[in-house]
Amino acid sequence: MIVVTLPLVTVSESNRRDHWTVRAKRSRDNRTVARVMFARARFDATGQIYLGCDAVVTLIRISPRELDDDNLRPALKAVRDGIADALQIDDRDSRVKWEYAQRKGPTQAVEVRMEEAQ
Repeated sequence: MIVVTLPLVTVSESNRRDHWTVRAKRSRDNRTVARVMFARARFDATGQIYLGCDAVVTLIRISPRELDDDNLRPALKAVRDGIADALQIDDRDSRVKWEYAQRKGPTQAVEVRMEEAQ
């Protein structure tokens, strides 16, 4: 199992009324941080970056306030794309099952857990 905590602020994109450039920058930054940090952690743990087997990736949003379930996935979309980039796959690849969760914490972050599928 690989566990990486990303220092990211995720927001409910569905309810935001930001200018499109602000949203694009936030998405690009989150995707880049997820890609770089996860690729480094995966390489250190396995010695390879590409996906070698079926996997389950769980994205856990940590924040003082929880989102309702229909806003959780859009808030983590850029992180999912960054993880897929790090694995050198498309995020709709059937070898990866994506799961979502959240928990309360004092600061915002995203915990990524990747394990082999059973």
